[in-house]
Formats: sequence, C-alpha cells, structure tokens
Amino acid sequence: MSVKTTNFKYVSYLWDDAKAAELAGDEVALLIYRSNLLGADLRLTNYGGGNTSCKVMDKDPLTGKEVEVMWIKGSGGDIATLKKSGLAALYVDRLRSLKNVYRGIEFEDEMVELFNHSIFDLNSKAPSIDTPLHGFLPFKHIDHLHPDAAIAIAAAKDGKKITEELFGGTIGWVDWQRPGFDLGLQLKACLDDSPNIRGIMLGSHGLFTWGDTAYDSYINTLEVIEKCSEYLEANYGKKGPVFGGQKLQSLADADRKKQAVALAPILRGFCSSKVQMIGHFTDDARVLEYINSNDLERLAPLGTSCPDHFLRTKISPLVLVLGASDDLTDVEAIKAKLLPAFEAYRQMYTDYYNTCKHPNSPAIRDANPVVILYPGVGMFTFAKDKQTARVAAEFYINAINVMKGAEAVSEYTSLPRQEAFDIEYWLLEEAKLSRMPKPKALSGRIALVTGSAGGIGKAIAKKFVEEGAVVILNDMNAERLEGAGEEFKKAYGKDAYTTAILDVTNEAQIQEAIATAILAFGGVDLIVNNAGLSISKTIADHTEKDWDLLYDVLVKGQFFVTQAAVAVMKKQAIGGDVINIVSKNALVSGPNNAGYGSAKAAQLHLSRLNAAELGADKIRVNVINPDAVISDSNIWAGGWAEGRAKAYGVTVEELPAYYAKRTLLNEVILPVDIANACFALTGGLLSKSTGNVINVDGGVAAGFVR
Repeated sequence: MSVKTTNFKYVSYLWDDAKAAELAGDEVALLIYRSNLLGADLRLTNYGGGNTSCKVMDKDPLTGKEVEVMWIKGSGGDIATLKKSGLAALYVDRLRSLKNVYRGIEFEDEMVELFNHSIFDLNSKAPSIDTPLHGFLPFKHIDHLHPDAAIAIAAAKDGKKITEELFGGTIGWVDWQRPGFDLGLQLKACLDDSPNIRGIMLGSHGLFTWGDTAYDSYINTLEVIEKCSEYLEANYGKKGPVFGGQKLQSLADADRKKQAVALAPILRGFCSSKVQMIGHFTDDARVLEYINSNDLERLAPLGTSCPDHFLRTKISPLVLVLGASDDLTDVEAIKAKLLPAFEAYRQMYTDYYNTCKHPNSPAIRDANPVVILYPGVGMFTFAKDKQTARVAAEFYINAINVMKGAEAVSEYTSLPRQEAFDIEYWLLEEAKLSRMPKPKALSGRIALVTGSAGGIGKAIAKKFVEEGAVVILNDMNAERLEGAGEEFKKAYGKDAYTTAILDVTNEAQIQEAIATAILAFGGVDLIVNNAGLSISKTIADHTEKDWDLLYDVLVKGQFFVTQAAVAVMKKQAIGGDVINIVSKNALVSGPNNAGYGSAKAAQLHLSRLNAAELGADKIRVNVINPDAVISDSNIWAGGWAEGRAKAYGVTVEELPAYYAKRTLLNEVILPVDIANACFALTGGLLSKSTGNVINVDGGVAAGFVR
C-alpha cells in the first residue's frame, strides 16, 4: 500500500526503520514489534485489550511440507509487553476446516476446545476466543484494537451510517455480536461482500485493520484511527456543550485530594463487605469533565459498550449523592447517608443477575460497585489488587471517551443488559477466572511499615508484598527511600508500593504518609511500628537530648503512628493489625541501657494497652521482640555497636558470634526472621490472637515473657 504520511496528530507513529530492518525476514518478530508499538499508545488500545496476528509459511514437523501458520496473541496478556511466549500458533487450514463441524451459534463455546486440534507449536500459548476472527480473514498481518475514537463511532446510534460516510465505503461494518466462531464467519462474509475494504468496524466493540506486511498493517491502523479522531474532534461542540455542559465546578486540586482522603476509607469499607479490596483514586481532567456534567445522570446508568470495558468496570458505576464540599468529619453520619446508595446498588446488581441468568450461569459475583463517581472530586475504583483497580479506572476513562465521542456525533448506546450479562457471566470467562492463581494470604491488605527503606523494615515490606499486600515504603532519608523504591519497582512492579517521607516524630509527616496510603490504595489496615534508633550510654553519660530522642522516636512515634492509622481502620470497619517491633531489652536488664531499655519497656506496655482498647474494633495489636539483628540495620550505626561491645567486653567484630552463642539455639538473627514473624501474625493462622509477644532472639531465657 502507498503511505501518504507518517505525521499524525491523534496517534503516535513509533515505527523505527532501523529496528525493523534488524527483524527483516522474521514475520513473527515483526508481529511482536508491531504489537508492542500499538500497545504503547493507550489511544490505540487498552491494557490487555486487542489482538494482533500474522500468517507465515512454515515447515510442518510431521510431513516436512510447507504449511500456512497463524501466530496470534494467546489468551490473556497485553500487546504492549507481548513476547513470543505469549503467542499461539495454529495451522490455518485446520482452523478453517472447523467450519465443517460448527453446529451453529448456540454451540459457540464448544469450538474453543476444538482450537486445540489446530495448534502448530505445542509450546505456544492457549488460543483466545478471537482466534477465528483473524483466521478466517486472508490477510498476512491483522490488528484488532479497541481505540476510543473508533468505539465512539461503533457505539453511536448511527455508527454504521457514520462509518460508511466517513470512509467512503472502505471500512466495512458488522453489527454487535459476542466474539466467537460465528463472528469470525461474519467478518469473512463482510469482506466477501466488499473485497476492497481496508478494515471492519465491529458495532459497540472495536476495529479490525490489516496489511500485506507488518508495516502496512501498522500504518493502515494508524490512518483509520487518526481519521476517526479527526472526525470526533471536528464535531465536539457542534450539537452543544460536551456532555450537556457543566452542572458544577470541581473543587481546587488540594481540596479534591482532602475530600478523597476523608472519604476513601469509608468507601473501601463498604466495597469490602465480601472481599477485602484495594482502591485507586483519580481526578483526571477527563473524569472531572464527565462527572461534573449535566448528562452524568443520564449516561452513567447506561453502562459501557465495549466488552473489555465493562468486564473491568461492572455494568455501571455508583454515583455518590454527596456534595463536593460536604463536611466529611462526621464519619457515622456519612456512612448513614451512603449506606442506602450501596444497598440500592447491590440490589440493582442482584436484580440484573437474576433477570439475565441462565440455568448454567456461574454463581453471582460480588455485588459491590467497582467504579464510584464523586462529582466535583473524582473517581474511585476498588478491586482485588492495585493493578486491577488502576486498570479499571483506565477502562472507565476509555468509556468516558467513548461516550463523549458518540454523543458529539450521534447518540451513545450501550450494550443491552442481556448481552452484557452473557459476556460477564460467559462460561469461558468463568473458566478463565477459575484458572487464575488463588489469592495470597495478604491479598487486599495495605501495609505501612515505618522505617522500611532498609534493614528489618525493608525485609518486612518485602515479605508482605511477596504474600500479596501493597506497602507504603517510608524513611526520613529521601535518598535511602528513593533507592528502596527503585528496588521494589524492579522486583515487584509499580503497583506493589508507594513511598512517603516519614519522620515518626513529625505529626504532619505522619498525616501525610497516611494520606499517601489512602490516595494510593484506599486506606490502611496493617501497621508495623519498626522505626527506631539506639543509644548505649551509662547513666552518668546520658543527656536530656538522648532521653528525649529515644522516647520521641520509640514511644511517641509508635503511639502517634498507631493513632493516625487506627482512625482510618475505624472508618473502614474491617479490622486491622498493629505490630510493634520492640526488643528483648523491654524485658531484660542490662548495662549502659537505661534510656533505650526503658523506652522499649514503654513500647511493650503501650502495646498491651492498645490491644485492650482496640479489640472491640477487631484491630489486633501484637509485639515482636527481636534481639541482636545486626545485618543491614541502622540500629548498629552511631556508636551502638561500640557501646554494646564495650559493655560485654568483646570487640565489634566479635558481637555477632557473641550474641549467637548466648542464645539457647545458638543462632544469628536476621531481618528476614523478623519479617517471617510479622507474617505469622498477619497471615491468617493467628487471626484470633492479640496482645501477644513473640520473641525472635534465638532464645534468651532472661527475655521470656512471664
């Protein structure tokens, strides 16, 4: 095909001729390259959405003859990060021959199992439901994407007419139908009727485009989406203000964040009535334009059109009845105001399920909303983990873009409720969900571990993330915190953590860290008071400054972090955990240790007092008593090691062995040992324990609790 331009306004041209030249001759490598470029631009497709393919000639390992093979993105995955291991490879002739056994649309699902009889590469990914849509088309390279601009036209009441007029008949149209074998046949029939088309629009769903080469397909895709985008842009405002104009003004940025921080834990509590959820908040300009509009009340209940959208966002959002500037300090009053809205939503979802279900439908899922809209403030999303919550927000923004475009050129139409249900509760979708790994022990938990940029704190944070939690990394040293953040991002990904500067003696920073936790994840329910320091001096050498510092960090710090976190936990009303990292020194008398040891004793008794008070709220408070954790610990800096060595008459180098030999188990204690103890208390097996002390010291008889 002839290329007119590589300059686009609404999509990104990312093709690198030099890079592509290195892949010349390897069509599968070029497919992966093209897929990654398309996935890198969220205006072209959404996370996990879309599908790409290529057809090549290859040698049949059984006959040695040349056969046509289709490589296509397999079930699951994301084209932005697609690798060869994420592709399925099938014999094209075998796939097409399945037409001979197809029994009709009532038997769609049985065809998926038959795809396996067409697999060429036995090591490839399982074929997806979109496989026949690509297989029945003859083109070497095919892109199936879900660009907002195209779906806006596809979801418009006059979408078919607009498509014909906009593209002069060069883009075909196939009415909405659930993806599957029959839809593949319809795409082929559309092409047979109009053999010169360059693509096909799927009603309410997405776009198919193609080319003879990877580059031709890439350019064709960009050109079609660019034209859709230009058309929408030219029509915004022609029918009147976007979304019927603005009904109210947003709060200022700082005020939006303040309201979100105040409200999110309450919403999280409601949404966690069945399964504990992680939240996400955004006040993106596109969200604000929509939720502040006159048309919100009409459009929001309609739900979304593209199946990819509502599978992530549920059938429709919950729009809050709160005013943007409402006083949210009276928690019980706000809960009383919101409860009827949540009950109504759950009933709506239950009625939707009962009305649309089939005899063999899977059981009803969690009836709580995923998307919650707060006019004037922003959008909250809640899901089983941070990535799913974040992606749900991204998908609803896609839906907003679609509604905006469709309303500008025609009238937005959503999928009929029955069609939506048949996608959401599709047995194939249920089978996919059942194959997902079981939730980890700390899934849905939000943990703030003070002093978590190094030593014991970082070990605890790592353990929690590995067991499914999200964490708020924090430290008073910005450089150290940045390093820890980079380490976690590389090891666990961006959705596993956030960071906050935190000096536990600074009340403002405590509140800011809690606010960071709420804006990032929706609340907090697992606190580990780990931040600490040590000063080893004789009674004569201790100064008032030493004494105040020890008590400010260890005692006041523990108290005020707990106080701030407990306020959030009570808003959520789903319980919580507080673990205080204390010390063997809370129980054992030793030389040169009056300030540190007595502060640790205060921490221990404060833990008992908090456990007694917070039990009624299902908030458990427990203590870990470590001893001699030397590895990567700040506690040994600043002269403590020298002080302890002097007290015990050994050298600094001899301290690890000295501490190990004085224990009953003769063991060196490591940060990971403390982390494992924290997990033991929070992982579920000790869920009915509070006010306890667990010694992790190798066995120091003098430190036994009695």
